Amino acid sequence: MTAPSVVRVPVEKLLQGGLAQKQEDSLAVEEPLEIRVGGKSLSVTMRTPGNDFELAAGFLFSEGIVSHVKQIAGMSRLADGSPNIVAVELLRDAASKPLVVQRAFVMTSACGLCGKASLAALESNRCPTLPPLPATFDSGILHGLPDALRRRQAVFDSTGGLHAAALFDAHGRLESLHEDVGRHNAVDKLIGDALLHGRTPLSASMVLVSGRASYELVQKCLVGGVPLLAAVGAPSSLAVATAARCGMTLVGFLRDGRFNVYSEPGRIQ
Repeated sequence: MTAPSVVRVPVEKLLQGGLAQKQEDSLAVEEPLEIRVGGKSLSVTMRTPGNDFELAAGFLFSEGIVSHVKQIAGMSRLADGSPNIVAVELLRDAASKPLVVQRAFVMTSACGLCGKASLAALESNRCPTLPPLPATFDSGILHGLPDALRRRQAVFDSTGGLHAAALFDAHGRLESLHEDVGRHNAVDKLIGDALLHGRTPLSASMVLVSGRASYELVQKCLVGGVPLLAAVGAPSSLAVATAARCGMTLVGFLRDGRFNVYSEPGRIQ
């Protein structure tokens, strides 16, 4: 059973002149999801329910715990039907990795790196370098991506409270979109969806995120083989440095008919 992603709550709306109206408002749900691997708790993340298997797969993939969908033997809910626990079973070679039993992650919806136990753990999670790719992307197509993303943000429309991550092909066709209260969760759902369908590496695709581009979003997209990451908002300094070092094209401020290219501009025609 999956928990709802939107709930209705009573509110009192205050208007000009001191008038008050009682009505209902829609809120995006924020609940914990525990990811268990081999029966042991690995991560607890605050997320919006929905696509929890994709979220778990994307998290395991971006953290280097699995490198291929075939290493995931299965994913399931607990027998009691708990909607907030995903149990993952890995094949023996993947499950034997020390990372699975020695690292613990506790993440809020606000960050992707809050769960790193130490700076050494962050350093160990190095980003892969993308191979030189012939893939190029038309600047005119990039300008149309934010509107395409916005039109498909169903839960955002009703709540105004979610981040979105969308995958587009080189022609600007929307391939998938996921929403979540956590921007890192939205990207994990997106990359995990592609992993589970055997589509990684995403060497001819673009990812657009509805907010800013931080290091963890660059890192997750690099693991997924994404050559171009675009953000409606600003990138961070570490995001730019990582994208440049690893050969990713990073675009920021993609809105209002303009954008900035922070790394690998040669992919954009």
